[in-house]
Amino acid sequence: MLSVFCSGEVVCEPPNNKLDRFSGTLYWKESKFPLSNQNMLLRGCVLRNTEWCFGLVVFAGPDTKLMQNSGRTKFKRTSIDRLMNTLVLWIFGFLVCMGVILAIGNAIWEHEVGMRFQAYLPWDEAVDSAFFSGFLSFWSYIIILNTVVPISLYVSVEVIRLGHSYFINWDKKMFCMKKRTPAEARTTTLNEELGQVEYVFSDKTGTLTQNIMVFSKCSISGRSYGDVLDVLGHKAELGQKPEPVDFSFNPLADNKFLFWDPTLLEAVKMGDPHTHEFFRLLSLCHTVMSEEKNEGELYYKAQSPDEGALVTAARNFGFVFRSRTPKTITVHEMGTAVTYQLLAILDFNNIRKRMSVIVRNPEGRIRLYCKGADTILLDRLHPCPQELLSTTTDHLNEYAGEGLRTLVLAYKDLDEEYYGEWAQRRLRASLARDSREDRLASVYEEVESDMVLLGATAIEDKLQQGVPETIALLTLANIKIWVLTGDKQETAVNIGYSCKMLTDDMTEVFIVTGHTVLEVREELRKAREKMLDSPHAVGNGFTCSEKRSARLTSVLEAVAGEYALVINGHSLAHALEADMELEFLETACACKAVICCRVTPLQKAQVVELVKKHKKAVTLAIGDGANDVSMIKTAHIGVGISGQEGIQAVLASDYSFSQFKFLQRLLLVHGRWSYLRMCKFLCYFFYKNFAFTMVHFWFGFFCGFSAQTVYDQYFITLYNIVYTSLPVLAMGVFDQDVPEQRSMEYPKLYEPGQLNLLFNKREFFICIAQGIYTSVLMFFIPYGVFAEATRDDGTQLADYQSFAVTVATSLVIVVSVQIGLDTGYWTAINHFFIWGSLAIYFAILFAMHSNGLFDMFPNQFRFVGNAQNTLAQPTVWLTITLTTVVCIMPVVAFRFLKLSLKPDLSDTVRYTQLVRKKQKAQHRCLRRVGRTSSRRSGYAFSHQEGFGELIMSGKNMRLSSLALASFTTRSSSSWIESLRRKKSDSAGSPSGGADKPLKG
Repeated sequence: MLSVFCSGEVVCEPPNNKLDRFSGTLYWKESKFPLSNQNMLLRGCVLRNTEWCFGLVVFAGPDTKLMQNSGRTKFKRTSIDRLMNTLVLWIFGFLVCMGVILAIGNAIWEHEVGMRFQAYLPWDEAVDSAFFSGFLSFWSYIIILNTVVPISLYVSVEVIRLGHSYFINWDKKMFCMKKRTPAEARTTTLNEELGQVEYVFSDKTGTLTQNIMVFSKCSISGRSYGDVLDVLGHKAELGQKPEPVDFSFNPLADNKFLFWDPTLLEAVKMGDPHTHEFFRLLSLCHTVMSEEKNEGELYYKAQSPDEGALVTAARNFGFVFRSRTPKTITVHEMGTAVTYQLLAILDFNNIRKRMSVIVRNPEGRIRLYCKGADTILLDRLHPCPQELLSTTTDHLNEYAGEGLRTLVLAYKDLDEEYYGEWAQRRLRASLARDSREDRLASVYEEVESDMVLLGATAIEDKLQQGVPETIALLTLANIKIWVLTGDKQETAVNIGYSCKMLTDDMTEVFIVTGHTVLEVREELRKAREKMLDSPHAVGNGFTCSEKRSARLTSVLEAVAGEYALVINGHSLAHALEADMELEFLETACACKAVICCRVTPLQKAQVVELVKKHKKAVTLAIGDGANDVSMIKTAHIGVGISGQEGIQAVLASDYSFSQFKFLQRLLLVHGRWSYLRMCKFLCYFFYKNFAFTMVHFWFGFFCGFSAQTVYDQYFITLYNIVYTSLPVLAMGVFDQDVPEQRSMEYPKLYEPGQLNLLFNKREFFICIAQGIYTSVLMFFIPYGVFAEATRDDGTQLADYQSFAVTVATSLVIVVSVQIGLDTGYWTAINHFFIWGSLAIYFAILFAMHSNGLFDMFPNQFRFVGNAQNTLAQPTVWLTITLTTVVCIMPVVAFRFLKLSLKPDLSDTVRYTQLVRKKQKAQHRCLRRVGRTSSRRSGYAFSHQEGFGELIMSGKNMRLSSLALASFTTRSSSSWIESLRRKKSDSAGSPSGGADKPLKG
């Protein structure tokens, strides 16, 4: 059968990424047929309501529109991963330097001293000079000191990340009972970066909202319906809802549909012509498909949830859309089947913002029904009574203020002759090769004029539970939220107000709608000028001239007011061009909220890439549909929501859950803890490795640079595997500075991760310095003591094995005490691993110096009884104690002074929590004593010692919630903000160029 189509030809546009348009012409049998987006089926879509069809593949493979919009899959790595790789290279360079120093020392020692002992310590046969001896010594020390290079670090990091991922998967507070869906960490490599997010890019429909539309209110001929009324006909108070409207008169009604205003149904039953025409329009003006599997069981398949909600509303109020063919629409109007001839569909697009159908009723009358945005439709109405227009406008403003999605409805009667002429013009425009869309728009514009206003609808796209609270909490954590949606501007703005991204208290909301490069640039320039010229933009005691003269890296540092930016897709296309992207980025970053409307999937990814490229900040993208896959892949972290639009976003994501509100827990609890744990783990890991390895370096100066080790070979092998591995893993998996409730209560705790304060190059060098300091004391204190010390029997204490046991024991105890100081949250596992590691060390130490092992392996364990004899000496334990105290006391003193003089916010929160517990215990004690007192004078005998001393001391003042808040804004914010300013100064403007203020 397909052979009959071989003579046809399709002429169409080249492959592109525009999902909303297609232009082509089919030439077949000397006829021309227009091809538009209505004739296109995108890759991955399903054609319904037909058993078979004939199709022609226009684009295939990478040329398909969906593939043109998909981004390239990238391997994601965290900033800590990249820093670790750099630090390991530095450590390897440091290892080489140590090897060179010790090799030079060996060559000098052999030349100056070793030559004199050839009779006693002859060189190996291959060694013929001091220089060659130094060369061999270099490689020997590279092998001995290689433990400074943290080879096992990468394995330990992956184990910790795996544990963090399981915590996310097991979190019951991120489990959705309704969908039976848990949170899922689909990767184990990005957990700590969840604690460093600065920008969140979110889809709207299905992500912030439920993507479930509900017909909420309507305005018909100047009267508003849909308010919840009480029995007296007055508006019900919040929380009061009477019984819903009874639709039992209609056997085809949808039982799930709920409406609360019975007066609308009464108007329908009384035969009000305006009300009947209103619902007739809703039942005809749409592209919904109807499926009836059993008699009376209708299933609607709508292109958008909005259309489905409107058609369902008409169905319940007695105008039931029953079926359609390419040329007819059948509607049951109050129980009577009526078939309309469908003459034309003037479909919706981004520019028209309206949809119309032209139908002929059974009496032969032709009528155009139209629904669309109020900004478009109200300008195309026939002059009508001003009272009706103003009343309907007031209703629209009221609905929009409640965050509802509004549409205006209108109609127009056409005579037969005019329609025939118009249909011919429409056919010629649809076959035009050039400017087809513009010609069709002109023809549509002609007929969609002088219409009669019928009313308006208001649909509620319910926000997901907890969205406003989540956005507010993330904003307090200094996380910027941008909404990137394919919805129209009005809808996106309404949702922005509903979820509290946009507020009436904002200084100004800038709307960029330019269609040319010049218009967009001018609108962005005016927005920046208003920000700088606004009185809110000058603060902190600076005058305007001082502000202008200051060296600003971006508009963001000059603006103190609250602004928002709303930009359309066609304007965004120009704003993302190379010569304008920095202007757009600076303007957007100066705003508290950014909403991008009518954007394509590729534009979403481009916006994310723009921020990644110039802001050097961690980005997170969250969405629920296939159109969000590109930005999810582009962002540092991708989060998929398992919602109404399939699982494409989930499959492309790094983390997934079912509701947007779980994002706050993912970032503020799991993300912050993961970052904190990983940073503490890395700091301690580098510290213990340097403290262990550098002892060999110092020993080299006292052993003739002979590459002799301080410790025995078994201790070197077991140090990182047994003695110190489990405690640091326990800290990396379980540690936390404050409980999860406090993490949510004080969002400012999240900011150190954004500023990368807990582990950076500075912190690395501090850890290395502490490790080197510990190694110096670890070697020289026992060395100095052993030089003069004697045993109980008066013999010399100093021998190689006793010194090795003393240094090794001191090291294990010091690093165990250090990790005890670093641990902020003690669990049974931490106790078991830390004290168990110490016990295992002593068990293995005594076992290796026992008679039993010597009898079995005399060549391997030659020093029988050495550990027992060494540790039996009081001098050795005094040496170990002295070494431990001198190594640990500076750390304790520094932390005590820091806690007293300049505490972090987390320190203050912990201290506050501790004092609250003590106060609760005191209150319980007061109540308990009060119950046992005399009944004659309850006050006198139950009134125990109060808090007078506490109040006079002033201690409770700094622990009050007010003082805590002032601390947050004064102490914590001051150092965090100063660091943020330094970070901005060093990073420069988004362009990375010279600092220069924007001129307003």
